[in-house]
Amino acid sequence: MSLRVALGEDSYLAREGISRALEADDDIELVATCADYDSLRAAVGETEPDVVLTDIRMPPSHTDEGIRLAEELRETHPGVGVVVLSQYAEPLYAMKLLEHGSDRRAYLLKERVQDRSELSRALHEVAAGRSVVDARIVEALLHARRTREESGLDTLTTREQEILALIAEGWSNEAIAARLVITKRAVERHINAIFWKLELGDSADVSRRVKAALLFLAGQDG
Repeated sequence: MSLRVALGEDSYLAREGISRALEADDDIELVATCADYDSLRAAVGETEPDVVLTDIRMPPSHTDEGIRLAEELRETHPGVGVVVLSQYAEPLYAMKLLEHGSDRRAYLLKERVQDRSELSRALHEVAAGRSVVDARIVEALLHARRTREESGLDTLTTREQEILALIAEGWSNEAIAARLVITKRAVERHINAIFWKLELGDSADVSRRVKAALLFLAGQDG
């Protein structure tokens, strides 16, 4: 079955470009295109999409409509995934999006839309209950966190830091192993070491791992 997607984007040009990219994917059905927060909210109820793909800022206030919609849908439509698009790397918005759980949530920079395969991957990951965080967001969080002596990040090896960044992006153990050309068992050992050093526990749940990693990187208590 095709993945049903509702799109929210106030820019006509961006909306048309994203719509064409989605319609060119045989595995995706675009069920609604909306230009503002209220119409997108209504479309979710009317079309029951699998995933909402939304700009972070839309009318009426052009502030954080995408984030607020994601929070609302967690209560009203918990089975609907949300992929938020942002023009700039804004770690605080990413943290707000994921503060009540990272399952079925993704935060991507708009420039990623140019890569249709990357956008499609994010939509399917979110629909499957997982999460995706743009690498540049992870980098910004890592950079900010490295400036704090008490972070404990400097206790991680280079390999562990690399794996932590991939965890925060929502990669599975199998995908990390393939990316780094190491065994899955080696990845598991590194992950256990990471969470032990950062005192974040050793949960095997992907969503909890992502949230814990982002909370740590943002300098919050996890």
